[in-house]
Amino acid sequence: MISNYRSTSGFTLIELMISLVLGLLISAAVIQVYLTNTKTASTQKSGSELQEASVFGLQQLESHLRLANLGNSVTSITDTTAGGGIVLSLQNIRATDTAYSPFLTHTAGDTGFTSVSNITGINSDQLTIQFKNTTGVKIPDCESADIDPKATVIERYFIRSSSTTGQGLLLACDAGRVTTAGITGLSANYQSGGSEVILGVDQFKILLGIQTDAPSDAGLMRYLTASEYLALSGTKPPITAVKIGLIVRGSSPVIGSDVATSFKLLGATQPLKSGQPKLVRTTYESTTLLRNARVINIDTSTTLTAGS
Repeated sequence: MISNYRSTSGFTLIELMISLVLGLLISAAVIQVYLTNTKTASTQKSGSELQEASVFGLQQLESHLRLANLGNSVTSITDTTAGGGIVLSLQNIRATDTAYSPFLTHTAGDTGFTSVSNITGINSDQLTIQFKNTTGVKIPDCESADIDPKATVIERYFIRSSSTTGQGLLLACDAGRVTTAGITGLSANYQSGGSEVILGVDQFKILLGIQTDAPSDAGLMRYLTASEYLALSGTKPPITAVKIGLIVRGSSPVIGSDVATSFKLLGATQPLKSGQPKLVRTTYESTTLLRNARVINIDTSTTLTAGS
């Protein structure tokens, strides 16, 4: 009996290897496209978060800062100005109780002041302002509570940990009221409390702008930390501006690329602490002129003659 037999040939080893290589190449291309799309989406999300921090959070801070010293009959803001818009001393809030000292404007490292940041060796500052509602209608404070007409509000901007697990540090504002009986409404613990202003903040620094007294340099601006300003001898020049610096981060991890680990903020190098997550970060700097503290120095050292 003769059976019908058809011989069949399989793939050769070379053909199998070529197929495997082609499959790997296609898989690698697909994975690369996926990683690129994921990275792009992550970067866009972080960019959107950083933009929101600038557009909403920083603008809110600036708008309230421009109200500093509103309603005060004295427009020259120093550490001795009663009711002064930048709260640097107990005299500014007409108080003698040293329990209020931690709520003043402070530079990192000040005695009795403790702050946090995500920066190596440089903690954050604290900015405290006050103003009187002279608009005749209720306006919101930084925590969105109503400020009654003729009421004096005090607002403290500082960095603290978020109450939500995993969100890290943020910029908060704690608002209270200044009355003849003292200050009410501020958190008892100056390292906590307050409402969130900007999420994802690694650093918050401030500089106070003053105008020089020397006739030849009259009107030129000079920026000092709060502690440097308080250390000036003699009669201190009035504060006319506040410069703010922030290092802000997104929430989405950066995939497949290195990120910056050191930043320049208000002229100082700010290196991140080790172990910080790989996130998109950027710096914001803003200078706000104090509308209610207008002081102009005029150079009188030069005598003008006719025709000059």
